[in-house]
Amino acid sequence: MKVRQVSVFLENRSGRLAKITTALGNAGINIRAMSLADTSDFGILRMVMTDTERAVSLLKDHGCTVRVTEVLAVAIPDMPGALGKLLSILENAGLNLEYVYVFIQKSPDEAVLIFQFDDINKALKTLLDNNITVLNEKTVLGM
Repeated sequence: MKVRQVSVFLENRSGRLAKITTALGNAGINIRAMSLADTSDFGILRMVMTDTERAVSLLKDHGCTVRVTEVLAVAIPDMPGALGKLLSILENAGLNLEYVYVFIQKSPDEAVLIFQFDDINKALKTLLDNNITVLNEKTVLGM
């Protein structure tokens, strides 16, 4: 019932995340869920991915500080109020939630990531110029 999660401690430096995710991809390791929290100096990248052991070895080979922890993956109905109901149950049990991030799987063949950029217009142009599919809001929302 528990899921292994890999946490990577990163310097908050340009290109660091790209190098790590590229190395994992080149090794055939698929990231299924990911969260990145940062401060001005460092970040914590949390990932649930295929082949945890190989991922940890690869990340250490790239000089990363890595930690494996166990988390729970919980399925709830995709409807208003479902998350609040679950969190109320946890609160009533006296449990403290340390962090949460979302794993969305609408199709087994497609992952959708949401990004924020400092220059969104330039980012959009770059993506389109490189034939990267940019979904519109209606598609992302399932409308």
